[in-house]
Amino acid sequence: MRQGTFQWMKSVNKSIILNKIRTDAPISRAQIAKETKLTPPTVSSNVKELIEQGLVKESKLGESQGGRKPTMLLINNQEFYVVGVDAGPEMIECILTDLSGKILNRTLSKLTTPLTNNQFLIILKDCIHNCIKDIPSTSKKIIGIGIAMHGVVDVETGTSLFAPILSLTNVPIKEELEKEFELEVKVENDARAMALGESWFGDHGELTSMLVVNIGRGVGAGLIIDGNLYHGAQDIAGEVGHMTIDLNGEICECGNRGCLQTFTTGPAIARRAMKSISQELITAEEVYELAIRGNEEFVTLLKETGRVIGIGLTNLIHIINPQKIVLGGGVTKAKEFILPVILKTIEECALTPRAKQTEVTITKLGDDATLIGAVSLLLVDVFDPN
Repeated sequence: MRQGTFQWMKSVNKSIILNKIRTDAPISRAQIAKETKLTPPTVSSNVKELIEQGLVKESKLGESQGGRKPTMLLINNQEFYVVGVDAGPEMIECILTDLSGKILNRTLSKLTTPLTNNQFLIILKDCIHNCIKDIPSTSKKIIGIGIAMHGVVDVETGTSLFAPILSLTNVPIKEELEKEFELEVKVENDARAMALGESWFGDHGELTSMLVVNIGRGVGAGLIIDGNLYHGAQDIAGEVGHMTIDLNGEICECGNRGCLQTFTTGPAIARRAMKSISQELITAEEVYELAIRGNEEFVTLLKETGRVIGIGLTNLIHIINPQKIVLGGGVTKAKEFILPVILKTIEECALTPRAKQTEVTITKLGDDATLIGAVSLLLVDVFDPN
C-alpha cells in the first residue's frame, strides 16, 4: 500500500467496523450496527467500500432471526501484507505477514559492532528488500513497515534516539525507510512493540492494564492501558532494565551501576556463571542446558536470577499495579527454574494479598513475540478507531 493511498484506512467509522469484524467474525451488517451504535446505512455504505477495497469479504449465510438469512462478513486477511522488523541488538529479523499475523516469509541479517548509523540502515534496508522481493514493486498490497527497535525511540519522528548496546544515536529510521520503500513506517521501542503484539495476539482477554517485560540481551517493558501503549512524557516509559537494584553493582551499558539488567539478561547470567566456574567462555543457553542435566550450581544461579526478576516485578507491581504481567525473551526459556522463584518472591514481598496474586505468565508467542509486535504497529492504524 503506497504511502499516499494509506489514508483511506483511517476513517473512524471504517476502523470501528473493521475492528468489530476482526474480533467477532463472522458477523452480519445488522449485528455490527446494533453493537457499534452506527446506523444501518452507515454500516452498509462503509462495508461496501471495504469490500471494494479488498479488506472485507462476504461468507456463507448466517442463521435467520425471523427473516431471510443474513450474509456474514470476514476480514480478507490474505489480501494485504504487513512487514515487521525486530531491529537489534544482535541481528535484524524481518517477516512478511498477512492481516491475521500469519508469517509468510522471513529474512535475517547479523549485526556486528562497531557499527555506524549508515551501516545499520543499509543492513536494515537490505533485510526488508530480501523479505519482500517476491512481491511486485508495483503492488499496492503492502500496508506498511513496523520496526521494533531496541533502546530509546522517538515514536513521533520514528528516530532511534539511543540504542545503547549498538552504541548508536539519532538514527532516522522512519525517514530513511519511507524514502526507500514509499510505505508507511512505524518505529517503536522493541519491548513496547512486543507489548502491543501481546494485546492483539496473546489471547489475554479483556484487560484494563497489562505489563509485558522482555528479558533477553537487555530488559525492557511495555505497558498497555485500556488497549493503548503508554509512552510516558519523554518516550522512555518501560525502561525497567535500568531500575537500580544495587547502588554498588557493576556498571551497566547505560553508564549507571547495578541496573536490573546487569543481573538478569543472558549476558549477565553468562558472566556470573563464568565467575563461579572460572571458565573463560560459556553462554546463558549452555548454563540452562547444564542446569537441565543436573548441574546444581547453575540451577542455583538461575533461581537467583528468578529472585532478582521477582524483586524487580514486585517494584513494578507497587508502582503500576497491572492486572497481568507477561514475560518474554530468551531468558524466559529457563522458566522451570525462574518462574516459580519469581512467583514466590512476589508473594513474599508484595504489600497486599491482592497484589501478591498478580498473574504472571510467559508469552505464548515465543521467539516471534517482538516481530508480531512490530506487525501490530501497522494493524493498530487499520483496525483501532482510537
